[in-house]
Amino acid sequence: MVRVPRATRGDVPAIVALLVDDPLGATRESAGEHTAYLAAFDAIDADPAHELVVLDDDGEVVGTLQLTLLPSLSRGGALRAQIEAVRVASSRRGQGLGEGLFRWAIDEARSRGAVLVQLTTDATRVDAQRFYEQRLGFTPSHVGMKLSL
Repeated sequence: MVRVPRATRGDVPAIVALLVDDPLGATRESAGEHTAYLAAFDAIDADPAHELVVLDDDGEVVGTLQLTLLPSLSRGGALRAQIEAVRVASSRRGQGLGEGLFRWAIDEARSRGAVLVQLTTDATRVDAQRFYEQRLGFTPSHVGMKLSL
C-alpha cells in the first residue's frame, strides 16, 4: 500500500539516495555524508510552511517532494504553493507514482488555502516538462532563472 507521510529524520538517507539516483542529482548530491542534509531537514521540518513528504510503499521510500506555502501580496494577497525536489526511484518510474504524489501535493495545497501551484524544472528535463503539462495540466507560463551563489 502506497502512502504519503511527512518525512522523518530517519528518511533522510533514503531521500538523499533518491536525489543521487538522478542524472542531475548524481553530479551535485553526495550519498556519503548526511550532516548537511540532516540540518536542512531540521530547518524544513521546523517550519509549518514546508511539508517534506515521502512516497512510502510498504516501508520502502520510493519517492519524495517538498511542498512550500508562500504568502504573497500579488493576486490579492493570495497564498501560493511551490513544489520542489520531486523524485521517484528510477526502478519505480512509469507506474503512476509520480502522478499520485503530485495529486497529493495539489490537494494538500488546495486544502491549506493556496490558489496557485507552481514549480520549476531544469530546462533539460524535457520528459518531466511533458509530464507536468500533459498529465497534470501545468502551463509553461513563466521563464525561471537561477543564480548560483
